[in-house]
Amino acid sequence: MSQKKYTINFSNVKYYMEMHKIIQVSLDFPDYYGCNWDAFWDCLTDMYGEPIFIEIIGLDVIEREFEDAAEKMISILRRFKHYESSFEKDIQIEIVSSNRHICLE
Repeated sequence: MSQKKYTINFSNVKYYMEMHKIIQVSLDFPDYYGCNWDAFWDCLTDMYGEPIFIEIIGLDVIEREFEDAAEKMISILRRFKHYESSFEKDIQIEIVSSNRHICLE
């Protein structure tokens, strides 16, 4: 099974709901995505079973614009990566921003 690549680009985001819409479109989340962190977790866990690579660009923008949003997202992605140990090897998450480069392990 080939790895599916998703890119979330926050480089030009200006509004909190816009951030969640970018997440929804970038990760092919369903129309009923609730645009909140609980819904983010729920939709992520629906992705288990397929090898995926998630690249996040512009994390520094949401760090600057939306207090705690970047930290919350990283926390959820880290939890997702390790939620089911049998899928851990199939999930890669890389965060690229102007001030740092993070590869979640």
